[in-house]
Amino acid sequence: MTTLQQLKYVIEVANRRSINEAAKRLFITQPSLSNAIKDLEEEIQISIFERSNKGITLSKEGVEFLSYARQVVEQAELLESRYLNAKPSPQHFSVSTQHYAFAVNAFVSLVQEFGLDEYEFALRETKTYEIIEDVKTLRSEIGILYLNEFNEKVINKMLKAANLQFNSLFKANPHVFISIKNPLAHQSMVTIEQLQEYPYLSFDQGEYNSFHFSEEILSTISHKKSIRVTDRATLFNLLIGLNGYTISTGVLNADLNGNEIIPVPLDCEETIHVGWISHKNTMLTKLGAAYVEALKVAISK
Repeated sequence: MTTLQQLKYVIEVANRRSINEAAKRLFITQPSLSNAIKDLEEEIQISIFERSNKGITLSKEGVEFLSYARQVVEQAELLESRYLNAKPSPQHFSVSTQHYAFAVNAFVSLVQEFGLDEYEFALRETKTYEIIEDVKTLRSEIGILYLNEFNEKVINKMLKAANLQFNSLFKANPHVFISIKNPLAHQSMVTIEQLQEYPYLSFDQGEYNSFHFSEEILSTISHKKSIRVTDRATLFNLLIGLNGYTISTGVLNADLNGNEIIPVPLDCEETIHVGWISHKNTMLTKLGAAYVEALKVAISK
């Protein structure tokens, strides 16, 4: 019969993506943990993890099992906390996202409201392909990305193959982020032609540098001056230092990003549909559901 301890073992291995690291955190030997996982897999007759030279990852069946395991452990801990005055276990929550200020705002709100004495949260601003992989393997419970007419066929195909679903947050008309000192800053709208003399800044998608994975719309347009970066702080510094620009939703937060960068509407007919992705047919954890609500609040502001 499956025990609560075995479920906790599975969760820890999935979080660490390593039997060795999980064993250290659980204060048991690696062989003991391996045997416990093996016994559980034999009992339920599925392979929860796939093992290779590159490490350990969740199988397709393991992803579904883990979602149920987390719900069971969460409910058990609520019971223990309510009736036995047990100390709650450290909380775990991870989100992977494109580079959106509202995603950071929501994360801050989540930590402020739910961060107890012990927690281990992760906010990964990362590449589009990796967002999908993170949620597929439950490295992150939630991913945040956008769809538009150009990329939705490819992205939706990947989501379907990974048994993920796209949940809408908002639709936005494209804007450019530029420095308040940029000569175009006082215009009510800018055109692609007006931007040609300024450096175009975009996020590097690494080995998956497909147009369909670009974090910016109009990814197939060529630019006279182009710079790829890997983090938001660098991009914002270059917006200011080089009078560069990037294309995004227009949703920006002065508390996090200061007042030196502003959004200006871009003259084009595209629409950016931003949403969060998660596994189909699985309930969000308490923290996952709270983060989604925090996203909605951050966007409404």
